[in-house]
Amino acid sequence: MTRLAANLSLMFNEAPFMERFDRAARAGFKGVEYLFPYDFPAAAIGAQLAMHNLEQVLFDFPAGDWAKGERGLGCLPDRVGEFQDGVGTALEYAKTLGCSRLTVLAGVAPSGADREELSQTLSDNLTFAGKAVEGTGITVLLEAINTIDIPGFFVTTTAQSKALVAASGSPNVKVQYDIYHMQIMEGDLARTIQANLGQIGHFQLADNPGRNEPGTGEINYGFLLPYIDSLGYDGWVGCEYRPKGQTEAGLSWARKWL
Repeated sequence: MTRLAANLSLMFNEAPFMERFDRAARAGFKGVEYLFPYDFPAAAIGAQLAMHNLEQVLFDFPAGDWAKGERGLGCLPDRVGEFQDGVGTALEYAKTLGCSRLTVLAGVAPSGADREELSQTLSDNLTFAGKAVEGTGITVLLEAINTIDIPGFFVTTTAQSKALVAASGSPNVKVQYDIYHMQIMEGDLARTIQANLGQIGHFQLADNPGRNEPGTGEINYGFLLPYIDSLGYDGWVGCEYRPKGQTEAGLSWARKWL
């Protein structure tokens, strides 16, 4: 049965961040995810989770200066120390919040950079993160992102993310498969998911074009979500979409799973 997690970075933006937990619970969600928790004390977020009986499903490792356009540190050779410090910070939050999935954002490839060096840096950083989570029950994830939303992003396909995960050599590192991004970059969603399900540790969704809620675009989620269930996936699916209007008003697509 599909388990949907509300992404509080994109959904329920009608309210301040710390009020979105209540909105998500009232809408019927049992799990939440978001980009970053680091602007708030872990204990304060934990109190919201406990108050509303929500599971913290996922958040991202620190990804640099988001306001200045940075979109991850994973592939950047001159930022390895910062990446490693971020792993420690994320683990402290994850342990407090009971979060079992942490996502590495590879970042934008610097102009003219040696792509082999970037790949090796990212692989080494995944190895470091994988070792850091040993014995915690936490899975490290690597997400591929489309180059329309983030031009120059370093990891852009399932094959590339899968190869980097394998190169890390860590059983604690898996692929984060964002259906929206992969529809844009490669399509053939059902067969790609079936072929790679063993390496996928988390799904996210949005429709395309527009990155809005399912039912607003070309992706047939009425088929795809039950299909993923039929393959034996029993994890969460993060709703990382931008509602076209008021969040609750656009949730009719999800009612059967909430």
